[in-house]
Amino acid sequence: KVLPEYDRLLTGNVIFRERTKGIGILSREDAISFGATGPVGRASGFACDVRKLEPYSAYDRVRFNEIIDSEGDTYTRYLCRMKEIWESMDIIDQLIDNIPEGPYSAKMKPIIKLPEGEYYQRVETARGELGVFIISDGNKNPYRLKLRSPNFCNLSVLNHISKNFKIADLVAIGGSLDLIIPDIDR
Repeated sequence: KVLPEYDRLLTGNVIFRERTKGIGILSREDAISFGATGPVGRASGFACDVRKLEPYSAYDRVRFNEIIDSEGDTYTRYLCRMKEIWESMDIIDQLIDNIPEGPYSAKMKPIIKLPEGEYYQRVETARGELGVFIISDGNKNPYRLKLRSPNFCNLSVLNHISKNFKIADLVAIGGSLDLIIPDIDR
């Protein structure tokens, strides 16, 4: 209910637009080079939505648009996020009446042993691609576990897109990357 209000307050706001349009531009080539995904990559014209590229869960049974733009600036990253919120609500509307009957949770063994081998799975989060790489030797603890955080890759563009802008612009540029700092620390 409040999304249209936020949209009115920011999207059409002259001051917000002036402070974000043309600021912190990330080209498509640079988005790919830095490994930027999610709205950061898609605002630069990089089609990188894992739900479209490799559908998982119920994404092969719903219709949704991959929100892509090409300006690559702070304002466009904001617009992509706003459009993705609307798109997510549409996905929920498509699925809400198709939830199967039965328990909503299942009893699981406290420890899951993966068979020996290498495993990689990626999913689309609100900030981009989250990847999990596991090498299992068949024991209860993995031999190797590596997480690919969208935040770390998206942070890597900050210095590049902040050059030649004012310190005051850094707040808007950083905000448009929508970073989770503890995730980056990991």
